[in-house]
Amino acid sequence: MGRIKNLLEILIVSTRLGLSSFGGPTAHLGYFHEEYVRRKKWMDEKGYADLVALAQFLPGPASSQVGIGVGLMRGGVLGGLTSFLGFTLPSVIVLIAFALLLTSYDVADAGWIQGLKIVAVAVVAHAVLGMAKKLAPDLKRKAIVLFALIGTLIWQTAFTQVGVILVAALIGFLIYRKHTETETDETRFPISKKIASFCLLLFFVLLFLLPVIKEVTGSYWVAVFDSFYRSGSLVFGGGHVVLPLLEQELVPNGWVTEEEFLAGYGATQAVPGPLFTFAAYLGAVMNGWLGGLFATAAIFLPAFLLIVGALPFWDSLRSNRKVKGAIMGVNAAVVGILISAFYTPIWTSSITQPLDFALAAVLYSMLAFWKLPPWVVVVSGAMGGILISLL
Repeated sequence: MGRIKNLLEILIVSTRLGLSSFGGPTAHLGYFHEEYVRRKKWMDEKGYADLVALAQFLPGPASSQVGIGVGLMRGGVLGGLTSFLGFTLPSVIVLIAFALLLTSYDVADAGWIQGLKIVAVAVVAHAVLGMAKKLAPDLKRKAIVLFALIGTLIWQTAFTQVGVILVAALIGFLIYRKHTETETDETRFPISKKIASFCLLLFFVLLFLLPVIKEVTGSYWVAVFDSFYRSGSLVFGGGHVVLPLLEQELVPNGWVTEEEFLAGYGATQAVPGPLFTFAAYLGAVMNGWLGGLFATAAIFLPAFLLIVGALPFWDSLRSNRKVKGAIMGVNAAVVGILISAFYTPIWTSSITQPLDFALAAVLYSMLAFWKLPPWVVVVSGAMGGILISLL
């Protein structure tokens, strides 16, 4: 009975956060700190900082992984799953409803849809500049950014991002292998190494076997699961980086149009919760509400497996300077990938006339200078798109 009560409390608190956490991953971490550390006192400051550091180190949606980690610390694997569901489902439900509305009424050419595409321009521009300052502060990492940008623009294939990330990891390993930071004391996490090892093994088995199974069986559903799972597995540096990975997986296959893709990305900015719930919208456009839930499970599964698998090994891993160097290189490459995605498909398909650029500049200013909430920017973008269509 006590365990059920504990899980119910995790669900209530995480759902409240899922309904109110606007503003992206950094804001989410602030909401989590206020709720889990200061109010509920489920974790102390150091334990929370360690968990955030681990989530930043792993691929996947950092804020979601921190939320899962808090649930794991509080209620084991079921607690992690409960925390994930509470934080994620509110935005999943809203985005599936939006997708069904979009497909039912054929509003892809409406002015407000163009406005949402321009919102994506402003949001990604803001993300690029913010991440560049943090992840590429020195000339060596700026050079890695340039390499990733040129590579992903010239060779636009499904494997380019993976190759760029691997090369950047090698460069970072070689350049920063002697990089030192202040070490912290050991932290203990309540996950057995046996469970953790199984999760890590399953993560890699799915990553490498799903493409094989897709080719052998020719199954549409395996292909869809593989695309979303692989996108969720290879995202370093924040949820915005999932944009180019998903775009190259879905649009060339004809599963969604570029207009549907960018309209949904703009709408995702208006809802609370993690950006990865963009997958719910895409899945629903492709296969209705069931497809939305299917895509959501596929894209978040790597994050869940990795956070459960990495917790017991985190202390020894973060003390390895060579591993840190590889991650520094990967994070810099992520900035280059983002800039490439910002140019195509976002800029090239959204900014088609001077008025579009003017609206994008206004929306960017609202985000970067006036610090307005994302939902205000999204609503303004939709209204601006309608106004432009009438002129």
